[in-house]
Amino acid sequence: MASDETLLATLPLFTQLQPEELKELFTRLKRRTYRHGEIIFHKDDSGSTMYIIAEGSVKISVPSELGNEIILSILGSGESFGELSLFDGKPRSATVTCAGATEVFVLYRDDFIDFVTKHPRLALNIIASLSQRLRRTDNLVEDVVFLDIPARLAKKLLELSRSHGKKTPDGSIQIELRLTQLDIANMLGTTRESVNRQLVAFQERGFITIDRQRITLLKPADLEKRIY
Repeated sequence: MASDETLLATLPLFTQLQPEELKELFTRLKRRTYRHGEIIFHKDDSGSTMYIIAEGSVKISVPSELGNEIILSILGSGESFGELSLFDGKPRSATVTCAGATEVFVLYRDDFIDFVTKHPRLALNIIASLSQRLRRTDNLVEDVVFLDIPARLAKKLLELSRSHGKKTPDGSIQIELRLTQLDIANMLGTTRESVNRQLVAFQERGFITIDRQRITLLKPADLEKRIY
């Protein structure tokens, strides 16, 4: 148990809590594990739980009118989701799918409200987390309106390298997610064919390499220049 409490202390959501508060919080949490591709909940499901990602990553998406999906964001360790339904009691606003083997801590509504009431510092962290997510959605809309597909792809690859990247011995950055061309297209609000053409162009220019759906950034500075 001590190691799990220590883990909680490293998560951005709980950095303001004292050791005794973390211990209290841990007693309220339930641990769950999910497989790659498993859906944690669907859009419009009723919601009574908040989730904190201990390990792994999840994809937040909404279905489009054409039957595919729009990926709003990919969240990783230390981030949370499902808070909105706890606040307003309304159905889930998006579908959450595991982007790999994922372990989460689950906090139920009654425990959530009770703990936040006793420890309002946590509420400030949650508000900051939600604000950051809203900004991501605003940025997605802005990008679709103002940036062409190569610029949007370059920007998204750089964002993913910052949140899910790992430096390799040669100084390049590998994105630690398996992403299909359709996944990337759904993040950018475009077609798989358009993404395929641009990924090929980036590879030919030596900006990236792709191996088994893992993308490695070889020249992040050149990708940065392509945004503007």
